[in-house]
Parts: sequence; structure tokens; C-alpha cells
Amino acid sequence: MSTSEIHAVTGAFGFSGRYIAQRLLNAGYGVVTLTNSLHRPNPFGDKIKVYPLAFDRPDQLVKALQGITVLYNTYYVRFNYRGHVTFTYAAAVENTAKLFGAAKKAGVKRIVHISITNPSENSKFEYFRCKARIERLLIDSGLSYSILRPAVLFGEEGILINNIAWLLRRFPVFGVFGDGNYRLQPIHVDDLAMLAVEQGKLDQDTVIDAIGPETFTYRGLVEEIGRIIGKPRPIISIPPLTGFLAGYLLGKIVHDKLIIRDEIDGLMAELLYVDSPPAGTTKLTAWAREKAATLGVQYASELARRMH
Repeated sequence: MSTSEIHAVTGAFGFSGRYIAQRLLNAGYGVVTLTNSLHRPNPFGDKIKVYPLAFDRPDQLVKALQGITVLYNTYYVRFNYRGHVTFTYAAAVENTAKLFGAAKKAGVKRIVHISITNPSENSKFEYFRCKARIERLLIDSGLSYSILRPAVLFGEEGILINNIAWLLRRFPVFGVFGDGNYRLQPIHVDDLAMLAVEQGKLDQDTVIDAIGPETFTYRGLVEEIGRIIGKPRPIISIPPLTGFLAGYLLGKIVHDKLIIRDEIDGLMAELLYVDSPPAGTTKLTAWAREKAATLGVQYASELARRMH
């Protein structure tokens, strides 16, 4: 299949953006990416055009988006960070507003936006609150849109599942926050990418819970990963604050933010669970069995990715 349409992806050198870009190339679309990681390894070579996510130069954003039919937006930040590189949820909202404005000015026909399960502008958690504000910006933009709401992504370059395995490989016990019986529904990143590209072909406005076919309790997920990689560990319940402090100290050792309070509290509030039919078909358990020899062997650092 070939098409004259050109589609744009934010962050095609990252995680979900990479899979979306590959799906688009496979479908015969022309592809461009807007990225903050111009020096990150480019897996696509000259197959896609690369532009900076120049939030400080909206005119450059408009120019990069000229002739684009669909924009797939994966841009956000996992936590607030202030260092020699600074990124915050609040800045992500402002930057995304500039991106959507540039898309509209450039004549982009549709935006497929990656959000999160259970966003709410009234949430006490800033991560989910700002995600909801971005959704509102898109809905109010007047552009055709599809909003996809994944809970947890897993895949070759994923962080959460890999780092659970990493901890299981290195420590004799694993601590879960509280009773660990809160649920989550991971989706494979390529299933999300396939859904995104399918939604890019449509014109009706949609909001879809992008969840996988398996539902786990957090405790059950850790137990399952431990069995699969051959490192079953005793699971102990710990107070959330204790878990946060342990994650904070370990994060200092690995030069990363291993976990943040909003992630702990949002997980325990079951914000990564929805009562919706699955949008993906890949089972995490089957994928983990295929990757058992390498899953968690190396730590996956969010900050290291952000710095490149």
C-alpha cells in the first residue's frame, strides 16, 4: 500500500512514538517526527523527516506541520524534574497547547492523542489532572480527534515491567504498597500503535480506553513476573510512604526517579483500571515468557532517556 498522505508523530525516537511511526511506514504513509531528542539514535534513517519540538518557536511548529494530514501526539512527562534539564506537568500542558494550536494553523486534519486511563480535571493527582487538561484542549480545539487512554504500556523498551523484573532479580523480597490488590491492565505498545494508526484513518471524534486483554492486581503482576523470569520472591506489604522512601533512595543509586508519590497513590486508587473491553490482544504473560531471559537484566532509566 502507498499513499500520498504525510503523518506526523511526536517522539518517534522514543517508546510509543517509535511503534506508531513504524506502523505508519509499513502502511505506506510519509512520516515526519517532531522530537526533543534530536541526538537520540534514529532507528529510521532517512525514512522519516526530523524536526525539533520547538515550543519556543510556534512558527517553526507550524512550518513542520505544513502538509500533515494526521498528528499522533505522544508528548508528555512522567514526573516533574528540575535540574540542568527541566520538565514539568504544567509546562507540558502549555507546550501541548502550542502544539495543538500550530497543528490547527498548519491545516492538520486530525489528532490522535495518547492520554491515560481515568484522567480528571478535579483529580488530586497532578499527573492525571494535567492529562485531563490536555484532553480538554484537544476537544475544544475544533480539530477532529481520537483520544486513546492506555493504563500501562509494556514492550521491548518499556520501563515499569522491566524494572519490576530488575528488582526481582536483585532483591530477596519485593515490597508492594499496601495490600497490593489494586488492579491494572497493561497493553502492548504495538497494540496501542496499531489502534492509533487505525484511528488516524477515521474522522469521528472518539475516546477509547486502550487496555490489554489481561487484568492483574499489582501483587499478582509481581508474582507472575517473578515466576516467569525464574525469580519468585516473597511479597511483603509496606506502607506507601515507606515504599516511596525506598524507591527514592534506590533512585539516587541508579540516578533516576524509580517511583513518585502520584504513581503510588494513583495505582492504589485503581486509576490504571477501567471497566471497558480490551483494545489490545497481546498478553503480557505470553510476551514476558518470550523475553524471560533478558527481561530486567538491565535497569531502564527514565531520566537517561530524557537527557538524550
